[in-house]
Amino acid sequence: MDKSSKIYVAGHRGLVGSAIVKNLKSRGYHNLVVKTHKELDLTNTEAVSNFFKAEQPKYVFLAAAKVGGIVANNTYRADFIYENLMIQNNVIHQSYVHKVEKLLFLGSTCIYPKNCPQPMKEDYLLTDTLEYTNEPYAIAKIAGIKMCESYNLQYGTNFISVMPTNLYGPNDNFDLEKSHVLPALIRKVALGKALEDKNWDYISSDLNKLPIKGVNGSASEEEIKQVLSDFGVVLNQSKASVEIWGTGKPKREFLWSEDMADACVYIMRERDFVDVVKDIKEVRNTHINIGTGEDISIAQLADLIATTVGYKGAFVFNTNKPDGTMKKLTDVTKLNNLGWKHKVNLEEGIASLYNWYIAKT
Repeated sequence: MDKSSKIYVAGHRGLVGSAIVKNLKSRGYHNLVVKTHKELDLTNTEAVSNFFKAEQPKYVFLAAAKVGGIVANNTYRADFIYENLMIQNNVIHQSYVHKVEKLLFLGSTCIYPKNCPQPMKEDYLLTDTLEYTNEPYAIAKIAGIKMCESYNLQYGTNFISVMPTNLYGPNDNFDLEKSHVLPALIRKVALGKALEDKNWDYISSDLNKLPIKGVNGSASEEEIKQVLSDFGVVLNQSKASVEIWGTGKPKREFLWSEDMADACVYIMRERDFVDVVKDIKEVRNTHINIGTGEDISIAQLADLIATTVGYKGAFVFNTNKPDGTMKKLTDVTKLNNLGWKHKVNLEEGIASLYNWYIAKT
């Protein structure tokens, strides 16, 4: 990519999109096009067509998506499949129509079967049943992969799909009603430590920045203690405890979002679709896993966060709640063979994210 090439980053406010913009700017790419949802509704076919006609981007990073946790995915199943399909269909098709030189489509490793062999290779796609709770979202992302493959085969486009593992990093979601496990644990552990330390200034500042169930830092101590208790952060006399769903035994893989962005920019700069399908007789499963190839149990993750935060309290594992899949690890052989490997280890990443969150509180 030339430094002056026009690059459209769809979803620039999200965890990955914001990291991609930061990475591109640090490399001297200055001709970036970004639009908020209010400025451009990507589910609106006419609006997307008009945008591409007016802007004529040369490169596209498709990081925009409707995302959420287990509850949201399972509750708003129609919204998740409809909105994601519409976003993908509009952006990918208009990229073809307006002769975009290269597009990078971002999905998720939830595309793999619920009981997928470990580590998950790209070839395991569509070999078994998906996890029920996020099936509509996963199907939309699989459709995006197949759309990129099909346009490449029929029209000779250069569209590449990447599937990241669990991401965390700056601009993460710390809303305890919606966040994923790592940022949620960081916030809960930090609040647990503040309870032990009777640091009400920190607790008030935290809740003013991001209220929990409508409770902010101006509420009474009793109201705050109650809402924290609702989310498993409890102070018994002078000892704090933080509840974790399940046994703590499931293992998960985590990738620093800025590493993810670096991988995306590397692939866009250095690799083409032909590099991905080299030596493949039947073109399918052309997506690329992006991860670390390393995992950690939820219990170990909690201990690591506690050490980082300086939390001395206890963890309580609520075994009445589900564990979910016991292991979910990506095989990153294809990615490594294409010349990229992650740089930030989990200990560094947790410390950086904790410091980022504290600075924002």
